[in-house]
Amino acid sequence: MTQVQEKGLETEEDTQKGKFLTFSLGKEAYAIEIKFVTEIIGIQPITEVPELPAYVKGIINLRGKIIPVMDVRLRFKKKPVEYNDRTCIIVVEVKDISVGLIVDNVSEVLSIADEDIVPPPDMNKRTENKYLKAIGKVEKEDKLILDCEKLMNDDDVETIRQIA
Repeated sequence: MTQVQEKGLETEEDTQKGKFLTFSLGKEAYAIEIKFVTEIIGIQPITEVPELPAYVKGIINLRGKIIPVMDVRLRFKKKPVEYNDRTCIIVVEVKDISVGLIVDNVSEVLSIADEDIVPPPDMNKRTENKYLKAIGKVEKEDKLILDCEKLMNDDDVETIRQIA
């Protein structure tokens, strides 16, 4: 019985390998590994929580579960935009906590082959690129693959654990 369960887990991981959820912030196309994504929802009313970093907009109540939400635009030091009917919250599970990522819009789930994924350019002095894990080449477009685990630093995780 144990072997069957282990094989089932391996199969699930294999089906997620190379799959990415793509979304955009302005004109840039981004991707995150599907294994981190738990669900995608439309923008919800957000309750502000005092003394959080500016990019953490607050919390939402998702079916009784409190989820902190982060505006990815603000995290990347981009100009904020008004939320609209295309704005989505991607709920991800990172470091054993659920976090909502507010993005301009979600595009699709893509398979990107290993040979089409290249490391990001080496820009040692550029801290803005610390969230970038790789670049996926999809047809004539590049998708910036984010490192979900680096979107939040340890202080953020501790703060979020306290409010969630």
